[in-house]
Amino acid sequence: MSSADKFKEMRKGFGLAQAVAEADRCLLCHDAPCSEGCPADTKPAEFIRKLRFKNITGAIRTIKQNNILGGACGVLCPTHRLCEEKCSAMFKSQNRPEGAEHPIQIGMIQRFLVEHSWDRGFKVFEKAEPRAEKIAVVGSGPAGLSCAAELAKDGFQVTVFEARPEPGGVLRYGVVSYRFDMNFLEHEMEDIKALGIEFQCNSPIQGKQGAEKLLKDGFDAVFLGPGLWDAATIKAQGQDIDGLLSSVDYLSALRDGRFEEMENKVKGKTVAVIGGGSVAMDCVESAVKLDAKDVYLIYRRSFTQMPAEPDERIEAQEAGIHFLLLNQPVDYVSDEKNKLRGIKLVRTQLGDPDESGRRRPEAIEGSEWVMDVDIVIEAIGNKAPAESPQWYPSVEVDDKRLVKVNPDTGQTSVEGIFAGGDIVRGPALVVTAVQDGKVAARAIKDYLGR
Repeated sequence: MSSADKFKEMRKGFGLAQAVAEADRCLLCHDAPCSEGCPADTKPAEFIRKLRFKNITGAIRTIKQNNILGGACGVLCPTHRLCEEKCSAMFKSQNRPEGAEHPIQIGMIQRFLVEHSWDRGFKVFEKAEPRAEKIAVVGSGPAGLSCAAELAKDGFQVTVFEARPEPGGVLRYGVVSYRFDMNFLEHEMEDIKALGIEFQCNSPIQGKQGAEKLLKDGFDAVFLGPGLWDAATIKAQGQDIDGLLSSVDYLSALRDGRFEEMENKVKGKTVAVIGGGSVAMDCVESAVKLDAKDVYLIYRRSFTQMPAEPDERIEAQEAGIHFLLLNQPVDYVSDEKNKLRGIKLVRTQLGDPDESGRRRPEAIEGSEWVMDVDIVIEAIGNKAPAESPQWYPSVEVDDKRLVKVNPDTGQTSVEGIFAGGDIVRGPALVVTAVQDGKVAARAIKDYLGR
């Protein structure tokens, strides 16, 4: 099997019988807690109830009307700590000796319903009568797509400016194909494009006052959702080391189909991935698929403190990943040709909790050591580009270059400019970015007097 084939296998979702059987477990709660647990207000209680009573098209409408990226969220959301964590079915047998039942698999039902709509050619939305107002959306990630769709549904003329060759943001360039494949994304994009939204790709909004200029060019409002595409690094001056990669560059290459290029770098090599989140898990598992000799995950805290989801951690273990915990990278070792030879580490121990609620890792004095590696992939988070404040110099940003907004409206410090997604929150979930887009769209409609 080629490397490309290994990355095409997206896990199959529910069929009709499975989805209906799962919906039949619903307790039909009055004030359903599962709906309260969805950050994007996708209303899982409503669509599950409709599916249970065999109103499949009604269930699909509920999802798409409330979340234009309902399919993506069904696949990518950490539902076990959102809607499913609130599910009453999970608790109904708590007092029985065998313990509680598992929650209804809401994400799987949601994914099924969206895929079923594509299989049947069912279209939820008709293109609205056009209005005169024009809105510019900067960035086509989840926040930008959500905002654009909500506005287009009401007939606003929306133009999305995307710096990369294709729209989708992190959904296209930041998630490995075996978790979320291109075919699935294209179906989701077709639903969005059918609303009449114009996409201008290879069109970065850069340069001084790039965003503000859109207002002068005739747009009545602007939504900023460019995402975070600069990778954090433990040693900025070491970024030119041969063998040191960022997770952004590595995953983008795999999404672009450059499997042979990445395989040439990784195959038969010892690979270390720094980080403990979902992105790090994508990096280690994909390195295994590219036939790396050994793959290590280096994390400065403990296994249970990793931000990655429990099933992701288990899958990584089953794939043969070596977990190197309570070790913190501090530097790199390279030869005279600037080729990576190793990574300098210091062992850590857990101290008092920090602002995240997790126990803070503290370096153990005298415990420094060097690990021999061929490739290191840094997956320690993304940040706003250093030059990004120049794109909207009148917009207030914080010390991390994240845009400051009114959380109730997405309004920035500049009248007519709104923002949402990672450029506001920092790295966050797809579903929260979707909600940011919805919130900003409502505020833009109010700003323009509907």
